[in-house]
Amino acid sequence: MLGIPSAGLSARMNDFISILPLVAPLDRDGLRRLAIHACLTLHRVRWRRCYLADDGTRMLCWYQARDAESVRLVLRQQGAAGTPVWPAEAMGAAVTESPTVASDRVLVELSLEGLALDGLDPSDIAPTTSALLDALATVGAVVIRTFLSRHHGRLICLVEGGDTHGVTQCLGTAGIVPTSVWRCTELDPEPPGLFASQSASRPPQSAPRQGAAALDAVIIGAGLSGICALERLNRMGLRARVYEGGSEVGGVWHWNRYPGARVDSEIHTYGFSFSDALLRDWEWQELFPTQPDIARYLRHVVDRFGLRRHLRLGTPVLAATFDEAEALWRIETGTGERVTARYLIAATGTLSVPQLPDYPGMSDFSGESFHTARWPAGVELGGKRVGVIGTGASGVQVIQTIAPDVAHLTVFQRTPTYCIPQRNRPLTDADRREIRRDWTRILATCRESYGGFIHTFDPRSGLAVSAAEREAKFEELWQKAGFAFWFGNFADLMMSFEVNEHACDFLRRKILARVHDPETARRLLPSHPFGTKRVPLENGYYETYNRGNVALVDLRETPIEWITPGGIRTSRDEHPLDVIVYATGFDAGTGSLSRIDIRGAGGLSLAEKWQAGPKTFLGLLVGGFPNLFIVNGPHNAAALCNAGRCIEQNVDWIVRCIEWMRRQGATRVVPTPVAEEEWTRHVLDVADASVLAAMRDSWFFGANTPGKPRVVTIYAAGAREYRQHCEAVANAGFAGLELS
Repeated sequence: MLGIPSAGLSARMNDFISILPLVAPLDRDGLRRLAIHACLTLHRVRWRRCYLADDGTRMLCWYQARDAESVRLVLRQQGAAGTPVWPAEAMGAAVTESPTVASDRVLVELSLEGLALDGLDPSDIAPTTSALLDALATVGAVVIRTFLSRHHGRLICLVEGGDTHGVTQCLGTAGIVPTSVWRCTELDPEPPGLFASQSASRPPQSAPRQGAAALDAVIIGAGLSGICALERLNRMGLRARVYEGGSEVGGVWHWNRYPGARVDSEIHTYGFSFSDALLRDWEWQELFPTQPDIARYLRHVVDRFGLRRHLRLGTPVLAATFDEAEALWRIETGTGERVTARYLIAATGTLSVPQLPDYPGMSDFSGESFHTARWPAGVELGGKRVGVIGTGASGVQVIQTIAPDVAHLTVFQRTPTYCIPQRNRPLTDADRREIRRDWTRILATCRESYGGFIHTFDPRSGLAVSAAEREAKFEELWQKAGFAFWFGNFADLMMSFEVNEHACDFLRRKILARVHDPETARRLLPSHPFGTKRVPLENGYYETYNRGNVALVDLRETPIEWITPGGIRTSRDEHPLDVIVYATGFDAGTGSLSRIDIRGAGGLSLAEKWQAGPKTFLGLLVGGFPNLFIVNGPHNAAALCNAGRCIEQNVDWIVRCIEWMRRQGATRVVPTPVAEEEWTRHVLDVADASVLAAMRDSWFFGANTPGKPRVVTIYAAGAREYRQHCEAVANAGFAGLELS
């Protein structure tokens, strides 16, 4: 059976306190970055208040979490490993809104052990504590909050004001000797909610001129995103049309027809969830189906819901210009069609524009050559000498699939990467019954997981267990299907370099054990942190290199110098080839949008706007481009996400925003410059706080596209936190947006 995990969403939150030693004083910006670094939401920890000592040497932190171990994990990431964590009962003033200014306090630390007040037994904590607080009040100390730790016999009182001498005198008058007394500043360490200070601008009383549009919405692309957006807008009763450059629907599942192409999400978590009827009438045959199966499914969806009449296949969008006077988009297509629409929805995909290298002589090659994402029909590789350049997800799938059939396979590896077993298998009738029975729970688990998968992080730190326990956990995850080793690992896998290196060491040992030739195995060993590139799932990939007809060329040692008419020449050898396969990736994130001439207010093109890197609002809208919505674009959680789940979340938000606009009588919506800057800065901060910051040589940072700035294009905090930000914006009346 599938063994689908429960979501586990109802764990009770408890109060914990800890006193952190500080190397240097922290200002508000330092606290904000410390909170980001700890990735508190990832570990389900809330940092309620902190009390910074005036001398900058320590800080009392008040957390709420499921258990003390979750707090210890956060402390490790904050550089405070080993700092004691005490369960506590927080009493006193209720926390409502964050203070707008820092508040002076005196922190009084008291030990209840051996303390007797008016003959009370200190082991009876409640009366002792009450008597102690009464004594403080009697001598004029205004106690605004207390933390009682019963198991540690400790009481911490926060007294209003900053007079430590006066508080000490008051305590002496009451016959109380504190463990410590120090002046501090009370602060809210959690960064304020993004766009919390902004509310959406309402339309002016004299509304701008509104032109009549032929359509309510034009959708660019007929992949999962475009199909999902079309179904939702069609259900709303809007006039929507999809323009697609390909000859059939499917997006990546239409173009990526190379041998071995498979989905890397368990398929029951990947497909659409908007229809129970679709769940009942489509039966998947494998846990991770092939490209032809998924393409058939998407064609079925389009026909099942009557969407095909709204499609224009073989019709790429070349340009889109926002008409400011009419408040609509003017769209031009490759077939000469021109149309107007109120809303433009870019469902162009994160990985849809193939990226070819610029090796000299590429046009001189006399054999066949093609990119994996533009695989031609009727290709026969049997008995041929084939070279594959690139060992990312597509390259891995091609290599392991074609190796048994070709005469000789030469793999030109640019950067070795960590591959984990996919463990694909047929789905049984029992599996399908279980999926249908547990459908609601499956979706809930995906909704609350980091990446929208059914795999959820272990709440423990990888440093909180013994080496033997850690190894056993790694082995358990290694035996599971899909991304279990990535997204079901210890909670600090992507935050702690030490934990990540333990995982890397485990994976390197697995590679060494599977590849017979030690020199080949050495070349296959990655050196970057695990998970800082999209992790390929494999089915016998490493064993491929044990075949006599397969050779590995490490381009770091012997780079390609020339593509000759007869093959590939490196700095060391010439490799005769009949076919060259470029598995060299995509112009990711921004490429598909920058290649369309999209012009917003004032005639500014999107390519010009993003010349130094993308700027967005939630990855969904762009300042200066009214009514342009992007699905799974840059600054989104898409790159580290189960695409089906993230696409539906994006589309739901876009539809909700359009509905809200229509209720307001607005003809255009655009993010404010402040909101766009705030989200873009947040995306960069989150990436810098994780292990991703150590590996910028990846498409996550645009490194595989010549001339592209090395700026992060993904939202590294994960799909759950991304969704929470989106929901917070919508629930606050679409804060950060400007209507007219």
